[in-house]
Amino acid sequence: MKKFLRYIGYFFGAILALLVLLFIIYFQPDRSLDELKPLYVNNESEFMPLMGMNVHYRDQGNPTDSVPLVLIHGTSSSLHTFEAVVKKINPNRRVITLDMPAFGLTGPNATNEYSFNYYSQFLDSFLTKLQIPLCDIGGNSLGGGIAWQFTTYFPEKVRKLILIDATGYPVMNVKGSIGFKIASTPVINNVMLFITPKALVSASLKGIYQDPTIINQEQIDRFHDMAIAKGNRKALLAIFKKGLEQEPDKIKTIQKPTLIIWGDKDGLIPVQNAYLFNKDIKGSKLAILNNIGHVPMEEDPAKTAALINEF
Repeated sequence: MKKFLRYIGYFFGAILALLVLLFIIYFQPDRSLDELKPLYVNNESEFMPLMGMNVHYRDQGNPTDSVPLVLIHGTSSSLHTFEAVVKKINPNRRVITLDMPAFGLTGPNATNEYSFNYYSQFLDSFLTKLQIPLCDIGGNSLGGGIAWQFTTYFPEKVRKLILIDATGYPVMNVKGSIGFKIASTPVINNVMLFITPKALVSASLKGIYQDPTIINQEQIDRFHDMAIAKGNRKALLAIFKKGLEQEPDKIKTIQKPTLIIWGDKDGLIPVQNAYLFNKDIKGSKLAILNNIGHVPMEEDPAKTAALINEF
C-alpha cells in the first residue's frame, strides 16, 4: 500500500512539475489598452463611456442614413471581423460595428456577469446614446444570438435582422474549435487565465475557417492580443462557466424581415441550424455559401456584402 501511495505521489508530483514548467514557459500577463490601442485603433475608431466601460466602436458610411446597420461580432472576436464587409456595403448606408463587453478593446464589465438580457440592455443603451431609435441589426455566431435576442427584447427598435452562422439552437456532432473546447472543460479552463499561447490561437482558427490557407500571422496576432487584453480572459471564462441562457423557442416569435447567411462547412455551428432558423422565422430568406466555414464575412466578404446589400 505504501508503495502504491508513493507511486501516486510521484504521478501527481510529475503533473505539478509539468504545470509549473508550462506556466514558466507560456505564462502571459494581460496586455493593457495602452499597448493595444496603437495596434488596433484607426481613424474611424471612437470610444464611448457607457455602463462603466469605455466602448470601442466605429460609425462609418453615410451619416444621414436614418436606419443604420449594426453588426455584432462573435465570441473572442472584435469589430475587426467585419472590416472587409464594411468596405463593400452600399456607401449610402451607415454602418456601426463595436467591441461587445467581455471582448476586444471594450473589455469586461464591472460585475463580470453576462447574459443575453444584459447584452440587449447594453445595446439599447448604446443605441440610445447614439440617438438611434431604429436600426437593422446583424451578427455572427454569438453576435447573431445577441442580435436576435435584442430583436425579441426591443422589437420596436429593429427594422431588419441578419443572422450569420448564429447561435440559438443546441449544437451537436461538430468538430469545433480547440480553444473553445478547452474553455468549456472544468478545471483545465482555469489555466487559460494565465496561459494562452499563439499556437493555441492558430489551432483554434483552423477549426473556424474552412480554408486554413487564409489564416495569416496578422489574424493570429489580432485574435491573440484581443484574447489577452486586460480582463478578457477572465470574462471569457465567466461566460463559458456559467453559459448564456438558451431560449430557442423565442426564435419563433421573431416577426422581422430576416436574412440568414451560413457557411455550409461551418465546423462550430452546423448548417442544419440555418434551416431551423429559416423554418422558425416565418418569411425569412436563407443563403447557404458553398465551401465556407463559420465566418463568411471574412472568408467571402464580397458575397456576404452582396447578400446584405440586396436584402
